[in-house]
Amino acid sequence: MQDPVVQRYEKNPILTRHDVPYPVATVHNAGVVKYDGRYVMLFRSHRRDGRSIIGLAESDDGFSFTVRPEPFLTPSTEGGFGEYEEFGVEDLRICALEGEYLLTYSVYSRHGVRIACARTRDFKRVERIALISQPDMRNVVIFPQKIMGRYARLDRPHSETSPWSIHISYSPDLIHWGDSRVVMKPVTYHWDQLKIGPGATPFMTEKGWLHIYHGVFETMAGAVYRLGVALHDRDDPARIIGVADEWILQPEDPWEITGYVPNVVFTCGAVPEDDGTVKIYWGGADTVMCAGSARIMDLVEMCLDNPRPPY
Repeated sequence: MQDPVVQRYEKNPILTRHDVPYPVATVHNAGVVKYDGRYVMLFRSHRRDGRSIIGLAESDDGFSFTVRPEPFLTPSTEGGFGEYEEFGVEDLRICALEGEYLLTYSVYSRHGVRIACARTRDFKRVERIALISQPDMRNVVIFPQKIMGRYARLDRPHSETSPWSIHISYSPDLIHWGDSRVVMKPVTYHWDQLKIGPGATPFMTEKGWLHIYHGVFETMAGAVYRLGVALHDRDDPARIIGVADEWILQPEDPWEITGYVPNVVFTCGAVPEDDGTVKIYWGGADTVMCAGSARIMDLVEMCLDNPRPPY
């Protein structure tokens, strides 16, 4: 029997609501990065009123995390951010770039869902930069390197003409975004045929930018969320070198199959390591946080050796 490409951590789940020192109903969909020699996780939690906040947990080894006593990011109550974050802040990604950490996260309000961008240098103080999308938009990840002097991001607008597809956009200042084009679409009768979306912040490999994304398939019992990988050109990430035909992770463990949203593995964070592996973090059933690892070259080879069309 072939070994799975992603090796699950034997002590999953690595974080649950019982590990959080303030009242929450879930722990899931976390961005993760290395900062000052430690792993920092910014996880989403539902409060008991159903609205989401972002908590922070820290770890020396990337698996055993301790949660800070207070939430890291809660909905703003001031100005435009207060209006658009009214219903919660969700699914945060972290991008280390030029000495600071850019944070992109979904914000919900009576106006729909948009994306906000913020920055931090120390994971104590947060500066909100701008709301960087119109409704309805989710799942924005920024590349951790400028492309031809501009910031670049992957995003997933809602569109009837190009449903649930991944686009790339560029910005000179993190505020004004444009020059957008579609780079990946769902494939009919494929494991990601219903919708796809950006997952973890892309990272550089010998062959280009590796991006772990999520794909969804509709079954008679409901939707199943899985993870896949795509390889983007180093200098022009709008060009897809290859998209792996097979998924790399699907719901299998009890806490991935059963929970707040059943049959979900959903990533917002991956940390490449010096030994050629990558730690991958995912929410299980929108209820708990899990982790695993994979050989980076195994993921790259999946994109090169047996690709599916990007669209």
